[in-house]
Amino acid sequence: MTEIASADESAVAKAQRELEAAGVRTVIGTVVNASGITLAKSVPLARLKAFHQSGMGAAPVWHVFTIDGGIAFTDSITPVGDMRLKIDIGGLRVLQGGRAWAPGSLFEQDGAASPACARGLLADVDGSLDEAGYQALVGHELEFFLVAPDGSALETAPWVPYGATGLLDRSEFLDDLLSVLNHTGIPMEQIHAEYGRNQFEFSLPPASPVQAADTVVVAKIIVGIVARAHSMQASFSPLPFPGTVGSGAHQHFSLHKNGLPLFSGGSGPHGIRPEGGAAIGGIIAGLPDIQGFLTGSILSGSRLAPGTWSGAYLCWGLENREASVRFLNEGNSNPHGANVEVKIVDPSANVYLASASILALALDGMRTGRSLPAEVPGDPGRLSEDERDRANVRLLSGSPTAIIDTLDKSRLARGLLGDAIVDATVAVRRYEQRISADLSPGELAERFRLSWSI
Repeated sequence: MTEIASADESAVAKAQRELEAAGVRTVIGTVVNASGITLAKSVPLARLKAFHQSGMGAAPVWHVFTIDGGIAFTDSITPVGDMRLKIDIGGLRVLQGGRAWAPGSLFEQDGAASPACARGLLADVDGSLDEAGYQALVGHELEFFLVAPDGSALETAPWVPYGATGLLDRSEFLDDLLSVLNHTGIPMEQIHAEYGRNQFEFSLPPASPVQAADTVVVAKIIVGIVARAHSMQASFSPLPFPGTVGSGAHQHFSLHKNGLPLFSGGSGPHGIRPEGGAAIGGIIAGLPDIQGFLTGSILSGSRLAPGTWSGAYLCWGLENREASVRFLNEGNSNPHGANVEVKIVDPSANVYLASASILALALDGMRTGRSLPAEVPGDPGRLSEDERDRANVRLLSGSPTAIIDTLDKSRLARGLLGDAIVDATVAVRRYEQRISADLSPGELAERFRLSWSI
């Protein structure tokens, strides 16, 4: 125990010296709660050790703060009690303006992990994969809209979806974004103008599940910092403007066992090995149960529609953008190798919880020996209703009420991820439904356009 403590203190001292040399004065630690919003505490650099070892106080209601600043109390989450927000110094990143950032996790006063801490849950799921002999890599894609400081739409020249126009019109912002990401040690893989006006998407490289989710959080922080520097805001709402496309937060993952990829090199469709097929089968079978973790907000259902490439159909297929699970094959055009993309995830989701639930379904599929469902090679929307029924293809729900009710009643979700995280998510999403019951789609989009911004 003494050797571990000494090594930990040595690492903290080394990190503090490096941050001081980089001009850092304050350290920000963040967590993401059940509403998908990012909460934080900040300390002077001199208190780095305390922030890492004993943590800063955080009330249990941090888990259930809502997108309008309210609190969705549960039977077990009340104003009574306290937790500790501890940062992981292994994830420290130097930001601009004398600030550094680190990912945080929430713990009980006795040092036990808080059961509703999504980052801790993802670490547990990754540990379960490792114990079973599997290794996962996760890559994220982030979509966002640039908006005026008050959240209103920007007036710009005509927009060309996926065109060069947006890259040139917003070149100063994009150049600064790339520069700051590089300075922070985050290698953006690509960025492009998306379908919506002033909408952009960028991709992050694959990494271990917790590291990949941490990178998403700090990348969103950096997007917010750079947008503010250009007198704008970045909206990470699933549907910031009614009547147009929404934003996704797609998650790609690959699996290996004993150094062998499970999504290539086998005898199944597109080289998928049996365990890889079982992982896909587990996700297809369980996706409706955990959909509330991925598309549970009051704006999520409006984005999830056929013909929008949001993955509204519960099926899988090679490069099928209408399928909830899109398969990407290995080859020269895919340097990261074969992987699976879960398309329905949107930016209102807690990124740690989304990864944890997807990987937990994959692991459950492999443990129970699920079969790989039949592939849907074309657009499911072009099939007749009878053809979809025969292929066992159905639309995922777009109803916030139905999505959360299913999550609440799901023995699968509770068994894989625990009652605490399910109850917190159900509480905040039902709160959202209550406060928005009388709002029109336009009022809904306007009121919550910046709710998930950082």
